[in-house]
Amino acid sequence: MSDEIVNKVANSGLITIDLEEFYPKGERVLFDIKPLLFHELILKEKDFREFIKQHDWASYQDKMVAITCTADAVIPTWAYMLVSIALEPFAKKIVFGNLETLEAILFSEVLHSITYSDYQDKRVVIKGCSNLPVSTNAYVELVRGLRPFAKSIMYGEPCSTVPLYKAPSIK
Repeated sequence: MSDEIVNKVANSGLITIDLEEFYPKGERVLFDIKPLLFHELILKEKDFREFIKQHDWASYQDKMVAITCTADAVIPTWAYMLVSIALEPFAKKIVFGNLETLEAILFSEVLHSITYSDYQDKRVVIKGCSNLPVSTNAYVELVRGLRPFAKSIMYGEPCSTVPLYKAPSIK
């Protein structure tokens, strides 16, 4: 009888995917048009264009920017476009929406670069706990890409998983 401790998880053939490893690095910034509105209701074109001309856009160097307006006001599309044009020489990424939208788009781009066929007939565990703000959208998109290839997909930690998908057996 052997007293050897066997790591069954390590020998199980499970492949763990940790979405934190795919987390796009860089500072996220929200550019809100609300402070530029007259009484938080009206965008005055002349004042807005002057702001665009005078603002220090270099402060957004290499940042990922979500452009939005948190005021309940009708903002013309061209206003968002002007902000985007001003940001473009500096920002690493520009999206329309809030920071959650930015995260979803960033992860979507990263997850589209995965070669999902590498997981053909593999047993995959998607790590559940993370220290970084990984969006639910990233998890949904990951399983969508894995499902046509993986033998099984689980969520959680290899020692305690929630089964999500098992490919039908072919006889």
